[in-house]
Amino acid sequence: MFQLDLAPADPILGLTETFKADTHPDKINLGVGVYQDATGQTPILEAVKQAERRLLETETSKSYLSIPGVPEVASHTQELLFGEGHAIIREGRAKTAQTPGGTGALRVAADFLQRARPQATVWLSNPSWANHRTIFEAAGFPVKDYRYYDRASQGLNGEGFMADLEGVADGDVLILHGCCHNPSGIDLDQAAWEAIAHQATAKNLVCLVDFAYQGFGEGLEEDRSGLHVLLNAGLAVLVASSYSKNFGLYNERIGAITVVEETAEEAVNAFSHIQAAIRAIYSSPPAHGGKIVATILGEDSLKALWIQELAEMRARIKHMRQAFVQGMTDRQQTVDFDFINHQKGMFSFSGLSQDQVLKLRHDNHIYIVGSGRINVAGITPANIDPLCDAIAKVL
Repeated sequence: MFQLDLAPADPILGLTETFKADTHPDKINLGVGVYQDATGQTPILEAVKQAERRLLETETSKSYLSIPGVPEVASHTQELLFGEGHAIIREGRAKTAQTPGGTGALRVAADFLQRARPQATVWLSNPSWANHRTIFEAAGFPVKDYRYYDRASQGLNGEGFMADLEGVADGDVLILHGCCHNPSGIDLDQAAWEAIAHQATAKNLVCLVDFAYQGFGEGLEEDRSGLHVLLNAGLAVLVASSYSKNFGLYNERIGAITVVEETAEEAVNAFSHIQAAIRAIYSSPPAHGGKIVATILGEDSLKALWIQELAEMRARIKHMRQAFVQGMTDRQQTVDFDFINHQKGMFSFSGLSQDQVLKLRHDNHIYIVGSGRINVAGITPANIDPLCDAIAKVL
């Protein structure tokens, strides 16, 4: 039979399982990458509940979807990415397919790129979401890193980033976090996006924007500003969208892959290969999550409710950032944690070492990824004081 060693455990999922097995009543989980409310729960949005009630009353079939999924998911995704009535939409230069989550979108993109750029090297930020490397290596690509995070300044390594960007070869693929960088919380600035656009134009690079957190940074429109730098430069891009976070639809597995080309004809041609890749992987996506998103974005009152709830999630995360920084300032003066206030989205690099992370787990039942990345949404009014007390002791 199969002569295989045990596959390595996923560091994030493995940490979650360890947390679940811990019976301590005051344990704290800052590792899991899902939004949590002030009570520590991952809520179902009211907009989602209302949409599901409508679907329950009106749905008449559970037949397969077509390969691209719910048609309205495509049109609404493009409106979120580009803006209603954008020239890209009017000219038919974008094509979108619904996928099983953002991960599914990335895997479809990887298989599509094997058809379009089989000799390319894929470039990831260092650090990046751990599954990025796994997905693109599984698709057969060599993967290299470009410098991104500067531990000394707790900010963007702009000099290293620019130098590595110069070294990317013609025809290669750049994976970029559209906003709310996972795991650092440090986003690219305008100058960095413009440098990417310049190099992509000069070297015929493919830019794949992983847009997993639209709306979790500054707002739906503000968070797409980097993407629009690329679009305004006339570049062909791929965008992997996720609705897990901004709709709270984690277990419904709803995302989208969008290709933007220079002409409508090129978009149609590229999309035919995206559909062929989908057919070979899963044939068609699950329906329920797509119909929820389509229902909410297709009805003005539901969309307004969703935007309000998204703003409340974003505000809670920002408030917890500020409260954590203030809590650490009140307890010690050794480390200035103000850099956390300048990071965006659910995640932050705390600056904690692996030894400090392990000590927090052993002594205080606080679960943080070994890199020191914390899920800010896991901080609540109930756990912030014991969290700050414990961290102050290990500094």
